[in-house]
Amino acid sequence: MQKEFKLPDLGESIVSATVVKVLIAPGDMVKEDQTVLEIETDKATIEVPSEISGKVTGVYIKEGQKVEVGAVVFSVESGTEKQSVEVKAVKVTESQSQEVTEKPAKSVKTEDPVVEAASAQPPAAEPVSSVQEIILPDLGDTIESALVVKVTVKVGDSINEDDTILEIETDKATVEVPSPTAGVISEVLVKEGEKAKVGSVIFKLEAKSAGAPAVVKTSSEDGQTVKSETTTPALSAEEIAELKEEMNNPEVAVAPPKALVDLQPPILQNSAPAAPSVRRLAREIGVDINQVKGSGPRGRINLDDVKSFSKALHEGRVTSPQALKGEGSFLAQKPLPDFSKFGEIERKGMNNIRTKTAEHLSYAWATIPHVTQFDKADITDLEQLRKKFAPEVAKSAGKLTMTSILVKVVTAAMKHFPQFNSSIDMEKKEIVYKNYFNIGIAVDTEFGLIVPNIKGTDKLNLTQISVEMNVISEKARNKKIGLDDLQGGCFTISNLGGIGGTYFTPIVNSPEVAILGVSRGTFEPVYKDGEFVPRLMLPLSLSSDHRVIDGADAIRFLRWVIDTLENPFKLLIEG
Repeated sequence: MQKEFKLPDLGESIVSATVVKVLIAPGDMVKEDQTVLEIETDKATIEVPSEISGKVTGVYIKEGQKVEVGAVVFSVESGTEKQSVEVKAVKVTESQSQEVTEKPAKSVKTEDPVVEAASAQPPAAEPVSSVQEIILPDLGDTIESALVVKVTVKVGDSINEDDTILEIETDKATVEVPSPTAGVISEVLVKEGEKAKVGSVIFKLEAKSAGAPAVVKTSSEDGQTVKSETTTPALSAEEIAELKEEMNNPEVAVAPPKALVDLQPPILQNSAPAAPSVRRLAREIGVDINQVKGSGPRGRINLDDVKSFSKALHEGRVTSPQALKGEGSFLAQKPLPDFSKFGEIERKGMNNIRTKTAEHLSYAWATIPHVTQFDKADITDLEQLRKKFAPEVAKSAGKLTMTSILVKVVTAAMKHFPQFNSSIDMEKKEIVYKNYFNIGIAVDTEFGLIVPNIKGTDKLNLTQISVEMNVISEKARNKKIGLDDLQGGCFTISNLGGIGGTYFTPIVNSPEVAILGVSRGTFEPVYKDGEFVPRLMLPLSLSSDHRVIDGADAIRFLRWVIDTLENPFKLLIEG
């Protein structure tokens, strides 16, 4: 039985990943939980285990490729059923192309030029130009250019298909660029140390042989080999009729199939594909059809796409087309002035982690009504206890810090205030209460801010929490965080005390509903027992989602945390 393995969910707001390494090939036997792939998101490099077992019949991704969540990665044949048919695209020379045994599909002749163009098949292969241009391939949704680290070929070098010709550096990794074809390098158009734009020509080469159509080679059950020339599939009668209707409508501008591009005006090549009925609905309800992302074949927009976009607009979940598509910031930006008029400037591109952080926090700030409570905790006695027991925790490879203590205290507080361990579903008008406790820790790395979380903090003692914190911090700084570490967070703690500051207003990490900010503790004079005494005071800032948490509940939660920090024995009494 044929089974497919698809790229699994990578966490909130992550829709794609870059393939770093493919660890399987057709013909390999794969088992469940076997690592089959290494991918890189904007936050970490992750090993992906297989969820299926069997003999690999096809691998549909390549190293360096951007793959969307849900895309088919590979397929296997499992069980004792008959072997699957091997399908392999191969390159052929001009002489080999004459061995094709299956005749090309016949063209449909008709007086209607639209039908004739849509039904026509490509003509017999003609020799391609001896000089071919190699362009820098797509590097991801938000990456427009890359730094050339190393040019591995020079003029006159003979290369084969998939030979590495270039090493480039994106915001996430150094990537090897393979040649898409074989030939002899005739011109090198990039230099080490310069930036190359996606789609720009980086090399020119002279092909080793004339071009020919791709041939599909299949092995039948009787062992015979059948070759057939690849052709462009003809459009169905329904698709042709719809295209004709759209082209006869002056208000319609669709992206036609390749067979029709040469026959149509340029306006048809770069606008939103949608049927007249869909465009009519969009006009009637005030939706710009060009802002809607289509879910149909070839990105076609249907009625449900328009309705979903309109609903999102009215609920305030989308305020720009870029927000819906995950491209750019959540709110429309005004153009910046020309700063160069006032003096010298320098522009630097945002790396992918910074871009994703900007998008996620813009969404959270625009959709969550934030309320922030400020208060201080007297941790003088607690600090003495921390220093006393820190060597004991260190024996277990952990580090007893104020953050690890706060993880334990916040976990207990969430049991007393369950609304802090929830998420809001505005679409269904429901609040989702969670019966598990995973506390996220904001980690400052050289790549940007990421938030891995410690699982099951209600089941861990303080030493275990300290050890886990040490582990995830190291993994985060080395970009080795796994998918499980980034998913399922319930509450976030952001501690800036090691850097400084008094108070700040942390942004809630959606879909969570609260976040605790911690600043640097300082000694202050506190009036106690009739006199002023120096006490170590810790500033705390609690931001919460006002749709779920009222201000009174927020300050009660914060005061419970403070009382526990000042009286640690409270944890033993109240849990």
